[in-house]
Amino acid sequence: MNDLARACNVVFRLRLPATSANLGPGFDAAAVALDFYLEIEAEPASEFSIAATGRNQERCSRIENNLILETYKGLLQSHGRPVVPLAIRMANDIPLAMGCGSSAAGRLAAIALAVYLANWIGAPSASSKRPAFWKATQTIPRHAGWAGFVACASEGRQVHVVRVIPPAAWRAIAVLPAQPLPTSKARALLPAEYSRADVVANIQSVALLGLAIAQARGDLLRIAMKDRIHQPFRAPICPFLPRLLPLAGNQGILGVALSGAGPAVLVIVGSEDSLMPASTAIRGALEGLPEPELVVCHLLSAGASQCFEALRA
Repeated sequence: MNDLARACNVVFRLRLPATSANLGPGFDAAAVALDFYLEIEAEPASEFSIAATGRNQERCSRIENNLILETYKGLLQSHGRPVVPLAIRMANDIPLAMGCGSSAAGRLAAIALAVYLANWIGAPSASSKRPAFWKATQTIPRHAGWAGFVACASEGRQVHVVRVIPPAAWRAIAVLPAQPLPTSKARALLPAEYSRADVVANIQSVALLGLAIAQARGDLLRIAMKDRIHQPFRAPICPFLPRLLPLAGNQGILGVALSGAGPAVLVIVGSEDSLMPASTAIRGALEGLPEPELVVCHLLSAGASQCFEALRA
């Protein structure tokens, strides 16, 4: 059986969680995974197709300008690998353009599919000189497993990652407005330079944030999630944020931050028992604004999963 025939007998299954990045002061450096997911099942086909269910079903079903397909095709083409069309079945529970990691999940799904298709089709032998593509992607499955509270730092093209498991009792409420917000628009609001005082304040907060989560110090989150780098500049186009920030420290709410680039806001509470009073406080603080959607979730200790199985003949 040749490589392409073997590939056509394989089904790829992926499950990727939502993520909330920044967490206040951890701009582009910290995140947590949340327990709502993008789930994908894909197999080689004669042409590309997507059958989507869940959130943003119409947009997820598009073939043209689809983030997953464009990333998948681009990665294979840029490394000289054949682009095998895929029939994709998708169940999506991550709202698009809300700051909950939909783009990150989509890109990671595309990378995982490209890597494993490339390994099935014409992968170089162990004795051959492996091109950069193979070396660069060998660690992707391990990175896909990260969850919990994750902090990272870049060194050239290498990313160093460390994580701690959040306290099991803590819960999160993602507060979603009706209208999405493109990340590019949110980034365009950020200044090119910051004062030393603002930078130092954020360094202090993010150092405290990592230790507060590691030591289950919920009493410190109100201070540790304060930010002076991105939230003040994004608040004008994320109207939930200024209303919800003052809730930190009240009604069981440990900390409040913009989720990713927004417009969603992440509210962390100390226990299951705090969810009801926290939700009531959130709705009260947003009175007069369009009704929010509150998504109650866990802070995950396990990340993405994937499996690749032979189809029955």
